[in-house]
Amino acid sequence: MANNKSSKKRVQIAERNRVQNKTYKSALRTLMKRCFSACDAYSSEPGDDAKATVQASMKAAFSKIDKAVKVGVLHRNNGAHQKSRLSAAVKKAIEPATAA
Repeated sequence: MANNKSSKKRVQIAERNRVQNKTYKSALRTLMKRCFSACDAYSSEPGDDAKATVQASMKAAFSKIDKAVKVGVLHRNNGAHQKSRLSAAVKKAIEPATAA
């Protein structure tokens, strides 16, 4: 346990940052899941509104990833990896539907 005033303050700050990072990562995972589910929905039932949903969800997820990297919640390589995963899923969902 912390013994002096400065170490007690560092414990409080670390806890505050942990909670903030947790909420950020949770929101990020939610947006990514929405994007993946929108891709699945578009693959099963292609349409203009479904395609717009996929693109909107990808844009929201990209924005959140970029902000998480900027704030320091995610490492920039981790952010790039997550964006790559999303892009690949969207491309896989949209390309076969438009080619067919």
